[in-house]
Amino acid sequence: MNVLLTQVLQAHGGIDRWNKFSRVTATIIGGGGLWALKGLEATRTPREMTATIHEQTASAYPFGRPEWHSVFERGRVAIETSENVVVSERLNPRMSFLGHAIDTPWDPLHLAYFNGYAMWTYLNTPFLLGLDRFEVSEIDPWQEENEVWRVLRTRFSTEIESHCIEQDFYFGEDFLLRRHDYQVDVAGRFRAAQYVSDFVQVNGISFPTKRRAYMRGNDLKPIRDLLLVSIDLSNFRLE
Repeated sequence: MNVLLTQVLQAHGGIDRWNKFSRVTATIIGGGGLWALKGLEATRTPREMTATIHEQTASAYPFGRPEWHSVFERGRVAIETSENVVVSERLNPRMSFLGHAIDTPWDPLHLAYFNGYAMWTYLNTPFLLGLDRFEVSEIDPWQEENEVWRVLRTRFSTEIESHCIEQDFYFGEDFLLRRHDYQVDVAGRFRAAQYVSDFVQVNGISFPTKRRAYMRGNDLKPIRDLLLVSIDLSNFRLE
């Protein structure tokens, strides 16, 4: 395994400890300018977001109505009632984003798919980088104000739904995650720099409680006036 990745996994709690759990749940509150671009009503309603650890599934509750929740899994997204009755469903949901730009409107199933794969990625970072299906290499370090961050460039398996195939993860001197760069293929391939901060420990695992994704310029620097997505996380539970 890559030496830097080994240090990163240990700093976040260790891969052996992580693998003892089957899913992670957190309370999330979202914001940012992307939702208005997508024709969606911005809401600060807290949601319970659950992501599995050993497979790629995720669910958000409530979703749309107080008694509904979203269901995300590879090749399918759905909205269901509390009795698991399907309200709406889309198979092969990635295809529904073909031709989309950053301001193409989304319907609830578009949002459920994006929310599902994105939060699965975030809640499983950095431990997903240790999976055999990911190619990881260290690239040149990055100067961020008065700090130097080491960077892992990761090529995602095509079996994993995510923002894009190639993504960069930045780590501080303590080997904790500081930033995550990607392009959002399902929204016109816009480039984002997501900053993470304010870590807490739950069952020995370190999680960031703040995520802020900005539009990223050609110089790799964030455009601070363009906050696209904000996520506040709390009440982490590992099961």
